[in-house]
This record gives sequence, C-alpha cells and structure tokens, in this order.
Amino acid sequence: MRENPSGAAGRAVAAAAHVAALAAVAGVLGVAVRLTVGSLRWPLVHDGALMHYIAARLLEGAVPYRDLFDMNFPGAYLAHMLGLGLLGPGDGAFRAFDLLLLGATLAGLGVALRGYGVAAAAAAIGLFWLYHVAGGAWRAGQRDLVLCLPLAWTTTAALAHVRRGDARSLGLAGLGLGVAVWVKPHALLLGPVLAWLAWSGPRGSGRAPLIRALALGLVAPAVPILAWLAATGGLGAFLDIVGGYLVPLYSRVGRVPLLPVLRGWDLGPVLLTGAGLWVAGGLAALWWTGALDRRAGLLAAGVGYGVLHFVLQGKGWAYHLYPLALFAVAVGAAGLGAALRAPRPLAAMALLLALAVTGADLRAKGTLNLEPTWIAESRDRAHAAAAALRPLVGRGDTVQVLDTTAGGVHALFLLGARQPTRFLYDFPFYHDVETAYVRRLRAELLTGLRATPPVAVLLFERGWPAGGYERLAAFPELDAWLRAGYRLALEGSGYRIYARRPLGPDTQD
Repeated sequence: MRENPSGAAGRAVAAAAHVAALAAVAGVLGVAVRLTVGSLRWPLVHDGALMHYIAARLLEGAVPYRDLFDMNFPGAYLAHMLGLGLLGPGDGAFRAFDLLLLGATLAGLGVALRGYGVAAAAAAIGLFWLYHVAGGAWRAGQRDLVLCLPLAWTTTAALAHVRRGDARSLGLAGLGLGVAVWVKPHALLLGPVLAWLAWSGPRGSGRAPLIRALALGLVAPAVPILAWLAATGGLGAFLDIVGGYLVPLYSRVGRVPLLPVLRGWDLGPVLLTGAGLWVAGGLAALWWTGALDRRAGLLAAGVGYGVLHFVLQGKGWAYHLYPLALFAVAVGAAGLGAALRAPRPLAAMALLLALAVTGADLRAKGTLNLEPTWIAESRDRAHAAAAALRPLVGRGDTVQVLDTTAGGVHALFLLGARQPTRFLYDFPFYHDVETAYVRRLRAELLTGLRATPPVAVLLFERGWPAGGYERLAAFPELDAWLRAGYRLALEGSGYRIYARRPLGPDTQD
C-alpha cells in the first residue's frame, strides 16, 4: 500500500520540528554551562554578604530580630545558615551554595514539566538556568532564588495532584507553599490557586480530605519556625518588626515607577520581548493543541502571581522577577511540549524562534555580567574597608556600620566582627521620621552607641533610597554623637572610617 504523500510530508515536518527543538535546547544548555563555568570565579558580594553575615551571627548564638534588625523572613536565614554551616564562609563556598540552590530548583522544574515531554522539561531547565547565570554575581544566593526552590517543587506536587486527584500530592503542594511563605510572604498569593484545586475536586466527602491535606501542608512549616523563634527569644521582635515596620513603613520606601526601570535594566529587553513571546507563544500553542487544561491554568496562574510578586513590592529590583521567570519559563516550555506532541510544527517553530532570541540575548547579557566593573569595585571596597579596620579592632571590639548594601556589613563578615547595636543598615533612620516607630529606632540606636561605644564607625557614602554623606545632618543627634567622640581616621573609596577619640580627663564614654 502506498503511503499518503501529505501524511509523509507532515511526519517529516514534525520530525524536523523535534530535531530543531533538540538542537535549540542543546544550544541553550550549552550556553548556560559555559556561563556557569565562567561564573565559578564570582565573589561573595551585595545581598549575599548581608545574609551570610546574619547567618554567621545566628550560628554564633545571636537572637534573630532581637539582636539583628532586618526585614527578611526567617526562611531566608535558615537557608543561608545551612549553606554557611555545611560549606563554609569563602567565596568558593558561597558559589557552591548558589549553584546547589539553582540545581535543586532546576530539578523541581524539570520534574514538573516532564509530563509535557523531554524537550519541554529540558527547555525549561536550560532557560531558567541561563536566566540566573546571565544576571551576574549580585544575584547569587538572592532570597527570591531561594524562594523559587520551594515554588518549583510546589508546582511539581500541584501538577501531580491534577493528574491523580489525590490528597497526598495536594498536601505536598501545600507544604512547599508553606515553606515558600517563610522565605517571602508574597508566596501566599498562590494560595487561592491551590485552594481552587482542592475545591474543584470531587464534591461532598471526597473534597474534605483535599482541603484538610492542603491546610495541614500550609500550616506545617510554621510550627517549627515559630517554635525556633520562640525558643531563641526572637518571636516578639519578629512580630514587632513585621507589624510595626515592615508592613506599614518599609513596604512604602523606595517605590519606583516599574516600567521605566524595567526598560533600563540590562535584562529588560529580554523580559519585555523574547520572554513575552515565549509566554504568549506557549499559551497560544496550549490553546491550539487543546492542552489549555487545569495543568496549563496552574502554570498561567503562576505567571500572574509572578507579576504581582514584582509589582506589589514596588522596589524595581531585578531579583524580584525570579518567580515570574520561573513560571514564564514553565508556560512556554509546556506550550512547546504540547506543540511537538500534537504535532503542530508551526507553533513549535515559533516557540523555538522565541527560545533562540531569548537565549541569544541572555548569552550576550551574561557575557557582559561575568566580570562587570561594579562587582569588582564592590568586592574590593568591602575588602579594603575590612583591611583598614583590622588594626583598630581588637578581640571583643565592635564596629557600627552606617550603610545598606555598599559593603559595610560585608566588611564585618570578613573581619568576623559584630556591631554594638542590632542595626545592620542606617536607612530606617531616614524615612518616616515623624512616626513613633522610627523615633523609637533612633533612640534605641543612640542608647546602644552610648552604652557600648564602638571602636570605629564605618560610614558609606551611598545611602538608600537616596542621599550621601550629608544624610547624617538629617539625624542631628547621631551627627553630634559622632563628632563629639570620633575622628575621621580614613577616607576610602566610597566610605569613611571614624575612630574613637582617646579618652581624656574631661571625656566620658
């Protein structure tokens, strides 16, 4: 019997689409590997140093929130404590920590997408991997990357529940989301999606086990975390910071118009063009192939959550886009898998074009971000400040840092030193100064400095969200205390070190 020519041609086109998909995915994975090899030299900088310093203090016995004033949730501390405790404090150890986080996230993403085929899972892995390493050293170990680890496995469990309809999978999805909430509470925005999965299950008695499993999974991580905070004595301070500072005050600080900021980033065009086409093409392919089902709805809802995660924080920081990138990658990959299986070669080829464009742009940006000047300057500034402080800081001495992320806390981490107060940053003293909470923070800082004067004060030029050295004038009591008891010992590149004046007959601590 002769073969139908049109059928043979269709199969040939479908086979060509599969070959092209494998080639495109292999290309993305190859670029990701090459950039990762280049990234092995990345130093510990920026927020990673802040979180590692907090982790080091906690491992030494400091009480979270009571001894360290910070707005982050305890899940981020626990991740860095684990990395620091298992791998050590060096740059190489931190690089390993970041890559282990990434690898565990990629594993979850790959397992989640395996139902759409090998090419889809590999495309998702390669694109998210490339997105991360293209961002540069300052995004290593970021909290929103830590967040993506439980989110990826939450998605895996939720998709398994969609396939099987079982309570166990939904409970595991709830458990993953419960962990994510303690890294960043914005993850709660995904809660209604999982609730919809439970509520859309079988009616009557069959629905109750799903709801119970989901609720139990969501609540379970809170028990050990709250118990840890309570046992260490930090629970009250945590609740005070969240209720008195994080929600009413910090959430409004440094907000920027997001679209102009996004356009100005080095990865902005990727997110606005290639990645947008990848998501839109994925949704179109899922619809065209009849695969726009509950699984696809779950992934699309994740994209919506990712948008809200970025917009509601309002700071315009690139790493806030990690959850959006995670789910955007998954939606496009699911569409690619559906198009290859249908087969819909034209849809697959359109998605492969979006993949190639996005991959090429990320490759270019990633090459530029392997060793940017500002990263080297940030590392060198922290190391120089630490070296300058070392002769001044004896055993048991303290140093007060007045900085945000320019390298002050990083210098303390390198020294193994601590501060006389719990304040890691100085920006809380310069906004909402008319409120009772900020006035209380100012008074607490001055009380601590007067009670235990540090051997030195490390003041960085760049304030956040604005300001330079002149910001001290906006806190006249602190300015007067510094002038009265300290002298300018060193003017570095972007920082000043003030040393305590020798005590004279008329001088008091």
